[in-house]
Amino acid sequence: MRRGLVHVLAWLLATGAAVTLSWWGVHTVMAGTAYDPPRALPVTAADDDPTTQGSKPLAPATSRPPSPSPTASRRPSATPAPTPSRTPTPTPPPSTAAATAATGAVKAYDTDGGRAVFDLGDTSATLVSATPGTGWSMQVWKTESWIRIEFSRSTDRVSVFCTWHDGPPHVQVETY
Repeated sequence: MRRGLVHVLAWLLATGAAVTLSWWGVHTVMAGTAYDPPRALPVTAADDDPTTQGSKPLAPATSRPPSPSPTASRRPSATPAPTPSRTPTPTPPPSTAAATAATGAVKAYDTDGGRAVFDLGDTSATLVSATPGTGWSMQVWKTESWIRIEFSRSTDRVSVFCTWHDGPPHVQVETY
């Protein structure tokens, strides 16, 4: 009986040490590689995608106008030119001019399929971000007078429409 108890105790200690060592090794490896999923996906539309129905690619929310390129050659002058006390800010390119025009109220719309955030101005709107829910996919269409985001999963569809063609921006959510 005593010999059997010693074997069981030795087996328990060896098993406990093996489980602890295995857990520590897996935990160490996974701690360096595990990460949280992104909170928002970049919103893009491909030009050659036939499902975009003539939409234009969306600029990323963090896009900035390109910095002015330095002049290739400058000739030194005999007298130093006075340095301006204020440097002019470059004007944004036409593609981002519409995005900066709508700086009104930023509003989020949570649906079963995901979350859409718009910057609603007086006469136009811009898409700030669109994030599909877990298990949902997303597609975005954009024109000069409306934005549509469709979240889909299997046969479920949720569309978020933002229109401003005949007045201030209006957001409508449809589930079908």
